[in-house]
Amino acid sequence: MARYFGTDGIRGQANKFPMTAEIAMRVGMAAGLSFQRGSHRHRVVLGKDTRLSGYMIENAMVAGLCAAGMDVFLLGPIPTPAVAMLVRSLRADMGVMISASHNPFQDNGIKLFGPDGYKLSDKIEGRIESLLDNGVDMALADPEALGRAKRVDGVHDRYIEFAKRTLPRSMSLSGLRIVIDCANGAAYKVAPAALWELGADVISINDDPNGFNINKECGSTHPAGLQNKVHEVRADIGIALDGDADRVVIVDEKGEIVDGDQIMALIAESWHQSGRLTGNGVVSTIMSNLGLERFLTGLKLDLHRTKVGDRYVVEHMRANGLNVGGEQSGHIVLSDFSTTGDGLVSALQVLACIKRLNKPVSEVAKKFEPVPQLLKNVRISGGAPLEEKQVQEAIEEGRNRLGEGGRVVIRPSGTEPLIRVMAEGDDAKLVESVVDDIVQVLSQVRSAA
Repeated sequence: MARYFGTDGIRGQANKFPMTAEIAMRVGMAAGLSFQRGSHRHRVVLGKDTRLSGYMIENAMVAGLCAAGMDVFLLGPIPTPAVAMLVRSLRADMGVMISASHNPFQDNGIKLFGPDGYKLSDKIEGRIESLLDNGVDMALADPEALGRAKRVDGVHDRYIEFAKRTLPRSMSLSGLRIVIDCANGAAYKVAPAALWELGADVISINDDPNGFNINKECGSTHPAGLQNKVHEVRADIGIALDGDADRVVIVDEKGEIVDGDQIMALIAESWHQSGRLTGNGVVSTIMSNLGLERFLTGLKLDLHRTKVGDRYVVEHMRANGLNVGGEQSGHIVLSDFSTTGDGLVSALQVLACIKRLNKPVSEVAKKFEPVPQLLKNVRISGGAPLEEKQVQEAIEEGRNRLGEGGRVVIRPSGTEPLIRVMAEGDDAKLVESVVDDIVQVLSQVRSAA
């Protein structure tokens, strides 16, 4: 059976397998059939980000979903967390987000949500893949049961109000000058509007998408422009979202980056002090910095680590009753509010801490000194280089060199043809040496292949 799903839905270069119009249509058929439950008119909410190929994928998915008998509510460009919220708000049977998140415009992806607003489990994804490979056409709707598609108005306002309600009713952002980098992506309208309605002085950048400029030298993966703008306008804080606004990176008033680990530490400490934190800990992935773990230990809180991918974080949170989780990259999941990562809502929680403490972001958001950590990527063209004996030996040697005070994490990317090599420990030079040695062996194996 072909494997279509990665760590975050289906993703690839637009108009190349698996991100072709034909596959998108068949995914619509298979997903639509998978969420038929009862005799009512079934409905799906479908959003997208701002990349050019969104038009092609959207129309192909609408055809597939209607062929499966689903009524499609078209949301247009809107953040991924808004789709997750609207699945529940509109009592839909499933949700679809067409986005490749932080990837460049050439890529696109399909993220699917169940009726509860959560991303799909591996089991449900496997069922959809089985339908894709085994004649989905045989179970399609009869002519009189075909679905309809229509544009839905007012969805931006719904999401803005939802985001604003995550703050106490009495809280205002008045007095704060905020630069918001919208990454020329899905939140280019809603994020600046929400911040302005909450009383902030808002300066928006990268809020003019043209189909090609999403994530291009901007947003959470390229925050240099935001750092410069914060300096230029003497802002109190900068907020960088990614293309579908499910992740966030903060820039303090000095232009320094505050990553997802620091954001989780800040929110966890604040919620712990107020009695709101559940599960006595935080859920993150194997990529989070050891400094976060040590900080939480100092608060007598636990750090639970999962595989990379925010849906694995969410699954662990749900299974163990925790309400704060996320990834170093800026996917922050606050389950009191949302079923998936939400960049805007996470930024609002940081702003709430700033307002309550009445201190600069640099003093509030730097909760721990990160342990030296280095990540390098090795591009691959196929095969299974991690299974090679010399690679396994290099990894084991690196772990021995770092000892109990460090970590080595090697993993294939779920969204790109890369092997990610990460190490961390208290000795920065040793960490760099370990990573370089492993990368060198991986590169030799790749060249030999």
